[in-house]
Amino acid sequence: MSGTDYKSAGVDIDAGNETVRRIKSIARSTFTPGVLSEIGSFGGLFSLHGGGWADPVLVSSADGVGTKLKVAFMAGVHDTIGHDLVNHCVNDILVQGASPLFFLDYLATGRLSPDVAERIVTGLAAACRANGCALLGGETAEMPGFYADGEYDVAGFIVGAVERVRLVDGRGLASGDVLLALPSTGLHTNGYSLARRIVFDRLGLSVDSHVEELGETVGAALLRPHRSYLRAMQPLLAAGIVKGMAHITGGGITDNLPRILPPGTAAEVRRGSWTVPPIFQWLAGAGAVPLDDQYRAFNMGVGLIVAVAAADALPAATLLRAAGEEPATIGQIVAGTPGVRYV
Repeated sequence: MSGTDYKSAGVDIDAGNETVRRIKSIARSTFTPGVLSEIGSFGGLFSLHGGGWADPVLVSSADGVGTKLKVAFMAGVHDTIGHDLVNHCVNDILVQGASPLFFLDYLATGRLSPDVAERIVTGLAAACRANGCALLGGETAEMPGFYADGEYDVAGFIVGAVERVRLVDGRGLASGDVLLALPSTGLHTNGYSLARRIVFDRLGLSVDSHVEELGETVGAALLRPHRSYLRAMQPLLAAGIVKGMAHITGGGITDNLPRILPPGTAAEVRRGSWTVPPIFQWLAGAGAVPLDDQYRAFNMGVGLIVAVAAADALPAATLLRAAGEEPATIGQIVAGTPGVRYV
C-alpha cells in the first residue's frame, strides 16, 4: 500500500504557494502610505501616523456575498465578486462617516484553483484601489470535503476611521428631517436565495437566458456588482450636513432604516417616489412575491438612504448631483416608534 500525503488528501500546498505568488503583486498595487507590512506576513501592519488624524475613531465591519456566489459559479464569472465584497464593506462603515483604511479577505474552497483565486483577488484589488483602501492581507483555505468542487466562499473584513466629531450615528434625527435615496445597481448582495428560487427553479432559466423585460441575460442582471457610495458621499460628509445614513442590505428598507432611528422617531417612506428598476418588477411578477416581502428581501432600487435637515435637503441634493448622482426625496422622519411607515 502506498503512503498517504497531504496532496492525496485533497490539499495542494504547491497550488497554495502559486496562488500567493500570483496575488502578491495584485495586492501590493493597492498599498497606501500607511501600510507597513508585505503580503505573506502573519499579520498586516498599518500606521495612522502621518494621516492627519486628530482624534480618530476606528470603524470595522465584516461581511460576505451570500448566495450570489451560486450565480457566479453557474456563470463562471469570478472577477466581479471582489467588487461586491469590498463595496459592501465600504458602505457598511461609510454610514457612520468612516473612510476605509484597509481590507482583508478570507477565501475558502474545496480544491484550490490558482486561476480562480487570482480572478477573485483581482476584483478585490480593483475595488480597493477605487475606494482608496489597501488590501492588507487575507487567508486562503483549501478544505476538501467541505465545499463541492468548483465552489468557494469569500468574506471580507474592513477597518476605517473617522474623526470623533464627524461620527454619523443618527442620534440627532428629528421630525421633519428629509430622506434622500441613492440608487442601487441591482440586487447588490441581498435577496439572492429568493431570486434564484424564482429564476432557476420556478422559471427554469439559465444564466445565459435572455430576458426581454431586462434587455440582457439572467447572469448579467444578477451579477451586476454592488456599488460603493463613498465618492458620492464625501462632499456631504465634508460639509457636515449628514445626520444619518442607512445601507440598504439584507432586510431591505424595512429593516435597515430603523437601525439609525433614535427613540421617539419613525421613518415615513413614500412608495412611488423613486424608480424601481425592471429587475425587481420582473422578479416580483414572476415569483408572485408579496409587496411586504419585496421590500424586505430586495433593496428595490435604493442602495443608500441619507437623512438631512430639511434646510439642508437642497444643498445635499445639489452636492450629490455634482457627484453624478440622481438622488430621490423618498420621505421624512416623523414622531413615533422606530420603524418604517410606507405611504
